[in-house]
Amino acid sequence: MQGTALDTDILVIGAGPTGLLLTNLLGSMGIKTILIERNKTTVQEPRAVSIDDESMRALQAAGLSDEVATITAKGYGSLYRGPSGRQFAEVKPFVKEYGFDKRNAFEQPEFEALMRKALARHASVEARFGITLDGFEQGEDRVTAEVTGPDGPQAVTARYMVAADGGRSQARKALDIQLEGSTFEEPWLIVDLETTKNRCFHTEVFCAPKRSAITLPGPGGIRRYEFKLNPGETVEEAEEEAFGRKLLAETGPDENEPIRRQKVYTFHARIASKWRVGRVFLAGDAAHLTPPFAGQGMNSGLRDAHNLAWKLAEALDMANPGALLDSYEKERKPHAWSMIELALKMGKVMMPDSALRGFMTRTGFRLLGLYGPARDYVAQMKYKPKPKFSDGMIRPVASGAGAGAVGRMIPQPLVNTLSREERLLDACLPDRPVVLVFDEAPDRAVDAALIEQLRSAGAEVIGLTPEWTNPVTAAFPILRDRSRFFSQQPFRDCLGHALLLRRDRYVAAIEPVGNIAGLLPVIQSLTAGATPK
Repeated sequence: MQGTALDTDILVIGAGPTGLLLTNLLGSMGIKTILIERNKTTVQEPRAVSIDDESMRALQAAGLSDEVATITAKGYGSLYRGPSGRQFAEVKPFVKEYGFDKRNAFEQPEFEALMRKALARHASVEARFGITLDGFEQGEDRVTAEVTGPDGPQAVTARYMVAADGGRSQARKALDIQLEGSTFEEPWLIVDLETTKNRCFHTEVFCAPKRSAITLPGPGGIRRYEFKLNPGETVEEAEEEAFGRKLLAETGPDENEPIRRQKVYTFHARIASKWRVGRVFLAGDAAHLTPPFAGQGMNSGLRDAHNLAWKLAEALDMANPGALLDSYEKERKPHAWSMIELALKMGKVMMPDSALRGFMTRTGFRLLGLYGPARDYVAQMKYKPKPKFSDGMIRPVASGAGAGAVGRMIPQPLVNTLSREERLLDACLPDRPVVLVFDEAPDRAVDAALIEQLRSAGAEVIGLTPEWTNPVTAAFPILRDRSRFFSQQPFRDCLGHALLLRRDRYVAAIEPVGNIAGLLPVIQSLTAGATPK
């Protein structure tokens, strides 16, 4: 080994979107973190192109959402067209349930560069590029990784290691963790353009047995096209410029626009059998591979980072963090698989295997469009699996108020403060567990002694009033739900209750305002504040 071994709390392998967000989140919490990446820079060529509202909320937690918003084209939808080009369905979501547009276009190279630059804000973070992971061993209280960089081999010791090193994860292979699922037999050609004559603001999906195709808008006048290759069309043939231009000519007005990249991909629908072995965790593509048809591959990785970061931070000061750390896989794996299943279902709509099946699909969507609630279900993307889980760091409720809220991410309304300032809810919440008292008079539900008990346990108290009630001066901040999101189910039934929010804004437990002290045991399971090291 060259030099003295480096020591850190968290070692992150891989500086893709998942690893970069995880490291930024840990840095914002003051956690000593080393990020290593085998490449000398972040990605330079186009890859992922869509970021959703849940991911933007995770970026908000890292203090990055405002900057990322400047490099996105916000709020686009999807138009589904049959072989003739006639539209048969549309997705145009406008409700900002989590505080952001549900679909936003971006360029991954620009996104990664922004997140890499942001790492410099955090004194506790060190990012090293051009470093390869050679191997690692786990001890009783440390992981020791052997790495090689420009100056030769070196050891890095850490309390925990997170492998966010991609679909071909070296760490996953070293742990002998298998991928479950399947690989798509149909390859797709991706063509990224520098400019476009296609003025459509939305994604266009051409659902045809002869050749399915998708065209997606991007920021700054760029556009992506994706074409399903037919049997007999080879990778070598498809990556020839003339082949790409032929397909562009068949799909829209961009036959002669400059091409940035033209590459064939084969997609996967696979998930790791285990996400944690001892002190090593898998995240992002190392843990799951998602077909692109729902635009959720990268977004699932960002959800991993948001779920795992605070748990690692708390675990560092806990005597027995096993249940907290095990909850990462319990909570994230089922949801990641549900996103894979959504992508597979959307793929079947995009790629009808016969003219008859395509006709039946189009007819079905047109009939649904005649019924308002069904049309709204599609247009507002209500088919997308909600960020919700039934197992993990929660105390479920079998029935009654809170049954649908516990385990779910809370909405993020615009709220009014006492001074009538208007902000997103998360901007008013501290980065710690929060007892959110949802009541017409939150100040009457919590006395000074209880506030002190909750704060000593590690939670802050915040009041939230429904839209029709103004905040008042109290011993803790009180906010007004201007957007009325908490007046909709499943949270409408939570009026008169206190919701315990985790640091990632999921509801861990609920109690009536007359029994808020009943939340104390759950608070103690979520934070090191009440668990001496």
